[in-house]
Amino acid sequence: MARIPWVERGVGHDRLITWHRKLGPYSLFLIGFHVLFVTLGYAGQDHIRLYVEFWRILTQYMWMWAALAGFLFMMMAGISSYKKARAKMSYETWWLIHIYFYAAMALSFMHQVLNGPMFIGHPLNRAYWIFLYAAMTFSIVVWRIGIPLGRSMRHNLKVDRVVVEGPGVISVIMRGRKLRTMAAEGGQFFGWRFFARNHLLMSHPYSLSAAPTEHLLRITVKDLGDHSRSLAFLKPGTRVFVEGPYGAFTAGRASRPHVVLVGGGVGITPIRAIMEEFGDGVQMDVIYRASREEDLVLRQELDYLAAQSNGSTRVHYLIGSRKEHPMDARTLTNLVPRFADSDIYICGPGPLVEAVRNAARDCGVPKNRFHDEAFAFHSD
Repeated sequence: MARIPWVERGVGHDRLITWHRKLGPYSLFLIGFHVLFVTLGYAGQDHIRLYVEFWRILTQYMWMWAALAGFLFMMMAGISSYKKARAKMSYETWWLIHIYFYAAMALSFMHQVLNGPMFIGHPLNRAYWIFLYAAMTFSIVVWRIGIPLGRSMRHNLKVDRVVVEGPGVISVIMRGRKLRTMAAEGGQFFGWRFFARNHLLMSHPYSLSAAPTEHLLRITVKDLGDHSRSLAFLKPGTRVFVEGPYGAFTAGRASRPHVVLVGGGVGITPIRAIMEEFGDGVQMDVIYRASREEDLVLRQELDYLAAQSNGSTRVHYLIGSRKEHPMDARTLTNLVPRFADSDIYICGPGPLVEAVRNAARDCGVPKNRFHDEAFAFHSD
């Protein structure tokens, strides 16, 4: 994914990820069928066995060994992304395998333009295809490498301090210069790389847990794996490389004077950040769902914001099991009578997001007033 800013803002990163996950398997099936049917077709035409034809194609056509390597990289990346396979590997391993898809695209290019019947003798077709590849490469180089690198150097972002927020939860506070010019908003997230051992190679997505200021950014992270656990040991002064901001989970999408903000577990972090972004005329009900009292991250900050709001912000804590506090239409409307006439923001585990989505649908809340971010994307 090139992560083109206006596409991210207009569609939303979670929705793009959903499309990517749904369409990805179909593209791999089509590529697999391409290899199979081309080989079958030539084998039938030449009246030879399938494996003999496959070897002939590899050895007699230009760039076919590179194309085979690209095909294998694509299959490897695709198989590793299936839910059962993904569950058995760390985020770091999955990410590295997924990066091979870039190599696969490069390796498969030459055999297309040199051997493809639609390109041989058709210079306009070939030029158009080369243009598409060039545009894709430009997008990746500019928005995944160039702009993030330039922005990180310009803002000179470094770790200021690490704060323990609760059992297994820490906040990383980063200091930089002219951070407001990054145009980040509460509710958005960045891809973070820290210039420290085991942190530089790959980017991890974490939401801002407070509205950005001129000099400070903050993320709050729960211990969900090796990477998030090791953030607690970051040293002050560690340089930070960022990609973003991403996501359309922002206050600007609200269309009603009343909003309901629902956070589950550490999913409260973008909710906490977005609370500071709404204007003075907006009424807010914040619902914080957690299994245990000690899981209520940033509770003091939520209470402080509510106390400073002159009654416009109310915070509701639902502590206990799903059976005790089912997130259905009845529970939510009893808690917030204006639920059906509100903009709904929800961030948390997938089941919580779906439960609130179903409740909103049952209450007649239209889709354009339901804004969600599934926090599974942010875990290790």
